[in-house]
Amino acid sequence: MSCQTDSARRWIIKYPLLQPLGLLSILLATDIAVPAQDPLVLLRVSAPIVLDGLPDEPAWQTIPPLPLTVTQPVYRAEASERTEIRVAYDDNFVYVSGRCYTRDPSTIRLNSLYRDRWSGDDTFGFMLDTFYDRENAVRFITTPGGIRIDQTISNDGEGGSASRDNSWNTFWDVATTVTDSGWFVEMRIPFSSLRFRSINGEVTMGMTVYRWIAVSNERQTFPDVPPTSSIERPSRGYPVVFRGIQQKTPIYVTPYAVGGFDRRAELDPTRTTYRHISSLSREIGIDLKYPIVSNLTLDLTLNTDFAQAEADDQQINLTRFPLFFPEKRQFFLERAGIFNLNMGTARSMLFHSRRIGLNDRGEPIRVLGGARVIGRLGNWDLGALTMQTAREKGLSPENFGVLRVRRQVINAQSYVGGMMTSRINADGGWNYAYALDGILNIVGDEFVTFTWAQTVDRARLKPSFQKPFTAGRIALEWQRRVFEGFSYLTKITWSDAEFEPGLGFDPRRDFSFVRNNLDYQWFLKDHETLRRIWIGHWGFAYVRNPDHRADYVWLHPFVQLEWQNAATVLISTDHYYENVPQAFSLSSSASVPAGSYWYHDVWLAATPPDRWFFRPSLDLFYGTFYDGKKTTLKLSAIWNLSRHLELRPQYELNVIRFERRQQRYDSHLLQLRIQTALNTRASAALFLQYNSAASIVISNVRLRYNFNEGHDLWLVYNEGINTDRDRLMPSSPRLPLTNARAILLKYLYTFEM
Repeated sequence: MSCQTDSARRWIIKYPLLQPLGLLSILLATDIAVPAQDPLVLLRVSAPIVLDGLPDEPAWQTIPPLPLTVTQPVYRAEASERTEIRVAYDDNFVYVSGRCYTRDPSTIRLNSLYRDRWSGDDTFGFMLDTFYDRENAVRFITTPGGIRIDQTISNDGEGGSASRDNSWNTFWDVATTVTDSGWFVEMRIPFSSLRFRSINGEVTMGMTVYRWIAVSNERQTFPDVPPTSSIERPSRGYPVVFRGIQQKTPIYVTPYAVGGFDRRAELDPTRTTYRHISSLSREIGIDLKYPIVSNLTLDLTLNTDFAQAEADDQQINLTRFPLFFPEKRQFFLERAGIFNLNMGTARSMLFHSRRIGLNDRGEPIRVLGGARVIGRLGNWDLGALTMQTAREKGLSPENFGVLRVRRQVINAQSYVGGMMTSRINADGGWNYAYALDGILNIVGDEFVTFTWAQTVDRARLKPSFQKPFTAGRIALEWQRRVFEGFSYLTKITWSDAEFEPGLGFDPRRDFSFVRNNLDYQWFLKDHETLRRIWIGHWGFAYVRNPDHRADYVWLHPFVQLEWQNAATVLISTDHYYENVPQAFSLSSSASVPAGSYWYHDVWLAATPPDRWFFRPSLDLFYGTFYDGKKTTLKLSAIWNLSRHLELRPQYELNVIRFERRQQRYDSHLLQLRIQTALNTRASAALFLQYNSAASIVISNVRLRYNFNEGHDLWLVYNEGINTDRDRLMPSSPRLPLTNARAILLKYLYTFEM
């Protein structure tokens, strides 16, 4: 124990009223205990390796293959196919090779050539926890088609897709070859694309490699990862040592140019009809990525443009609360995990980047530029962001700022940290938010999560530091994180009426929230068809603080079956209680009156094996809905017609009847994604949507040619069409057929300096 820690202990004994702050200082001063494992010293190669997808160079013969374990569908079963995975390095690169032998090569799944898109293909993956912090990692994935999928993983993979950042792209190369013996892969990852820390000339990282065989749903991994965990958890990585490597920190400069045509419908000055305003756009901008130190990177952007971002998914709103739309712009998505902060309820965020550069209708506002710093200083993770928007569409210029820091404490799965956000406009308005949070791995699989947050707003009551809960939020959670046996989660959240993060998303105010989840899962090792049974009961309740009445309650008992081929079936009964203080409308023809309601439904969900070329999914809800009845049908599918063409249709139908009040409401939401790739460089994506609730058809077409990483040409077409031009009040002018149309060409090129 350090002298600093001993001093903190004596300090909190002498001043007991300050014990919470003293305990925090002990946590910060305590060295992190990492479970002891004998590290694997990787071998350096001196002979050249040619990246051609055939690992037959003499250099590979000197590298022993890693010992692999079958982790699914049956843990530690005998491998159905032979696999050899080798990892080596030289002064500049990490090399990874895989010999994925297959007795019947016709069973190899090669479904897509689309960049960053996994579609049930056979898979080869390589993951590195580059700081060996057992919480964060980068992952490189490929398939027999040689596509590149790169991700960052945060929060030790907890939270599923929320902890994976698929928008992260870096410089690396891969080559694959398919033969009569199977498929073969070679990866080459520059050390300049990684961030790491050297101690006494050695670099220790956590490593995970795996092969997934689609036809048998078999995963072979190193290290041995039992079913009670996940390969996506950096904490499961095996320690490996690189010797004599140096951190390379190039500067990347990416200028871009955008040109195009834009046509929008606007009311004329008399407000009696619509007219179309057309314009030509010509913009240039630049992004710069500069390594301040080896572990800390500065991103600068000037005249930021998001022309190539995919359109938002349309949604049907059957609630009295605003809809949540996720971020889709890569600048904000890249390494966004560091800005995550648990606010104690779903869809509640202290920082939601969509508040920057988009108005309430999702329309873009010009971003003049900004800066972002992300990385690590010592044992501290650091994230900082500032962005400036222009005066546009009746909105004043605004400056947005975020600062996030956190530090591991006690052990590799625990941290404490804080966050601050600011939103300041040129007309004198401002909003600040600040928070302290942490995750503590108390013992084994037991985790405690805590958050305290507060906001200050010029237009609202300023908090008093004598009353620390004014305009504040407190959240506390206890969770047992396991994939087998009993697991549970208990969460309590309290939020004040004045709590309003101006740079976040928070649909509710002035409430208390309680959640309890109880699960039991077991794996059937000897069953021929079933792999896992999962039963549980989830539930939560919102309570209004002013009158202590229940506002919303959800009870969700369920059973889920998973087959050996990865198909799943979920059956549950959902029970809802809702106290509606004010009537709200679902549509012009249906509404929900104020009152208290219990309503119930049955939910059936089914998903097919990932290896199918046509993979339909079903969600069916049937039951009561407030004082009426509702049937919801959601159908979706992924259809790989070939490696060059993939269809992703999705349809949602809501049939609602309030028979006693003689009201009815039917809604339809149809989406179709068509993705095509000539090869791993040339691709196109068409996204069509029809929303009957909004009476609109939206099309988004994106053509991309990727010369190499950081060098792209985009052609983008967007259009919105009104399907019911007379849906407004009779006194309103008739809507135009086309709301907006845009054709944009964007070219960007990255220079390495």
